[in-house]
Amino acid sequence: MDFCTLGMFIIDDIYPPPSHSDQTPQKDIIGGAGTYSAIGARLLSPPPSSRSIGWIVDTGTDFPPELREIIASWQTGVLLRPRDALTTRGWNGYGENDHRAFKYLTEKKRLTADDLTDELLGAKSFHLICSPTRCIELVQRIGQRRREVLGSFASREIIIWEPVPDMCTPAELHNTLEALKWVDVISPNHEELAALFGFRHGDTFDAEAVISQASRLLQHGVGILRTGAVVVRCGKEGCYVAQRGPSVDNDSACFLPPYLSDSSRVVDPTGGGNGFLGGFAVGLVRYDVAEGLPRHQEAALWGTVAAGFCIEQVGMPVLSKDDEGEETWNGERVEDRMRDYRLRVTGRSTR
Repeated sequence: MDFCTLGMFIIDDIYPPPSHSDQTPQKDIIGGAGTYSAIGARLLSPPPSSRSIGWIVDTGTDFPPELREIIASWQTGVLLRPRDALTTRGWNGYGENDHRAFKYLTEKKRLTADDLTDELLGAKSFHLICSPTRCIELVQRIGQRRREVLGSFASREIIIWEPVPDMCTPAELHNTLEALKWVDVISPNHEELAALFGFRHGDTFDAEAVISQASRLLQHGVGILRTGAVVVRCGKEGCYVAQRGPSVDNDSACFLPPYLSDSSRVVDPTGGGNGFLGGFAVGLVRYDVAEGLPRHQEAALWGTVAAGFCIEQVGMPVLSKDDEGEETWNGERVEDRMRDYRLRVTGRSTR
């Protein structure tokens, strides 16, 4: 198992902004941070490696059969569990300038480390989306359960932490810094990072602020050895990747552009950041130094391609096969987009 997320599966009802010509809501849309991170990892994992993507779906009494079929078609290592209650559902109302309001329509089913099966516990990487204090609790419990199930000599897992937006405040800065040593990567978006330091970007993106704020986290130390990374998801500006090396001279940092340079191709940005982290995680796990980029920058390349697929439509990207029987998503091969993006970023298409 290469990847496991503790993010949730949610069935979304999506309502367009008031200015939209068609006010018809879209119902029963597959969503949730866990789902998007799983599909981000799955995009970069054609069968049989698709089975190495682990996630949990609690199927309530109202779970639509057609969604079950879609999930099965992805051929992942999903754990489908019956739930004697309604499936977790959410209401999404869009305003102008991509503003999104969200509320739960049914009781949410939050996942814990105790929900993980022995197979999921064996994952090489874990995606967490939670508060700082819950992050520490989850990492400690995951480690405890892995030692119980896998033994004390099991290889160490990679922890990728996505802070929840409402906990990205100056009041939570101390707790956030405390959580850093428990994870390998922290990945807020640029607005969440700014809010953590009491800053707002306003009408324009402030790249210097991102660099400065990420540096403050990095200086505190990410990971046990303080060599982890800060990966800031910057929406239409791409992402910023900063990693502390064994010494100051070995630090590395850079901005990477978004895959979709034409913003008109972005239909719904919801889930793009979660999808990025799924792709990023498997990029870390499968890193090949021969690609020429530092490990976290290479992983961000994978994540950026995954995010591009996630935001081209409302809901999940569409899986199909081309005339040669090869897997495509939204009508394109993932490896073609990887080759194209690598060429744009590095000047070469492959090693």
